[in-house]
Amino acid sequence: MTTRVAPGIVVEAHGLVDAARQAFAREPRPRALLADCARRLDQPLRVALAGSLKAGKSTLLNSLVGQDIAPTDATECTRVVTWYRNGPTPSVTAYAPDGAAANVVVRRGGGTHGLTFDLQRLNWNAPGPREVDHLEVEWPAAALAHTTIIDTPGTSSLSREVSRRTARLLTPDDEDAEAAAAEHVAVPGADAVVYLLRRLDATDIRFLERIGAGTGARQGGSSLAGPLGVVGVVSRADEIGAGRIDALDSARDVASRFATELERTGLCQAVIPVAGLLAFAAATLRQQEFAAFQALAGVSVDELTAALLSADRFARADIPLPVPPELRAQLAERFGMFGIRMAVTLIRLGVRDSATLAAELTARSGVDELRSVLDVQFGQRADQLKAHSALTALARVLTAYPGTSADQLLPRVRTLLADVHGFAELRLLGRLRTDELTLPPADLAELHRLIGGSGIAPHLRLGLPADAGHEAQRAQAVAAVRKWRERGRHPLADQLTTLACQTAARSAEGTLSMLPPAPEMRMGRR
Repeated sequence: MTTRVAPGIVVEAHGLVDAARQAFAREPRPRALLADCARRLDQPLRVALAGSLKAGKSTLLNSLVGQDIAPTDATECTRVVTWYRNGPTPSVTAYAPDGAAANVVVRRGGGTHGLTFDLQRLNWNAPGPREVDHLEVEWPAAALAHTTIIDTPGTSSLSREVSRRTARLLTPDDEDAEAAAAEHVAVPGADAVVYLLRRLDATDIRFLERIGAGTGARQGGSSLAGPLGVVGVVSRADEIGAGRIDALDSARDVASRFATELERTGLCQAVIPVAGLLAFAAATLRQQEFAAFQALAGVSVDELTAALLSADRFARADIPLPVPPELRAQLAERFGMFGIRMAVTLIRLGVRDSATLAAELTARSGVDELRSVLDVQFGQRADQLKAHSALTALARVLTAYPGTSADQLLPRVRTLLADVHGFAELRLLGRLRTDELTLPPADLAELHRLIGGSGIAPHLRLGLPADAGHEAQRAQAVAAVRKWRERGRHPLADQLTTLACQTAARSAEGTLSMLPPAPEMRMGRR
């Protein structure tokens, strides 16, 4: 994801945090929390992967990074929160609740088996046995240069404590914070969330509602709880169509239904279908696997269709295919039935080399579309999202530790959380498809574009080509300001629609301010 700079809100957030740190200079606990606030403003954006058990979070993480860095088997490490950061050399460190650390041995299995983090034999740097609170993985990967990815345990785990680890990271509730205020202030650990769905059940809805309630997305108020940005992913999309060649089409239909519900209620800004297994396999396609697909493409359609009825049947030694059973089993585990069918079909249609096949499979996995959405919704707004998280944490610290000169900062912090225009745009993006907005479809599409739903560059907000001149952009921006100001003054408009129109007008004004002044204005200054 690409980070764009929006220094104003970051600079002001830094100033408020620094002022609070001075006020708490002699109080260790709030001072430490505020130091973390300051650090997160300068660190990469924190994006958490959340969802139910076996939703495919670790597989999606590997596909986004393009490397095998997250264990995908159901080991103990999938029961704790794991932070993936960019680093010069690969390393994994376990941390206990008291801050004690231990190096983790990383084992790589043979064949198709990926990484395993060994948490059974940890040598802590302090005496006594300990439980693992979280893991931190450093890995040299371009995808982690501007984004720290947080892999979380399943929200529907049979273990209540395992599920609570994810809840504490994303939606720390006020009751927990107040009960432990003397020792700990609960603050959200992520700036944005990618929520994986296999089906839309009550657990998913409840968890997304907790995040939505925290962001003020449905009230328009300030946030003192969860992350501001939420994108949904229909994960393991290839399995929705039982691995058929049209599985992604079926998954898009499902994603459309999920999107209608989640976007209508303002719980997600977008919902994208992704076949994470195929995306990762495509990113790590081996020449031996390409040769195997070429051999399978030479088998008659009927014969291969019969062999692909199931993964077990495909790998059976008594099924006569020009690929060894062991390699067939590897293909089934790495690509799934959908990936095998898609790879063979593409080769039959003319793909002649492994690089082209990898690119075609990646395009059909949905991961490129997800990357694009994450760039628009998160990457281009990274500074706003980080500032929102830091200000949220600052508000919690000031509320939990009253009685100092820092109290005078709280009104300004709350005003920023409620009124900063970038935050208003992000909240509105999560509500555009709600039944409450009484605008025609064409106006909703324009509103979505103006507030940055397709990107925050001026020409994208204005719906103009990239080579549009400044005069054309200025004229379009002025027209948009007038249109949405007038629409916001309509006497029959409800409060939410009026607020949306005012937000659009301010977005158009902001776009206008980014353009060079008209020649006559420059002449008038002389």
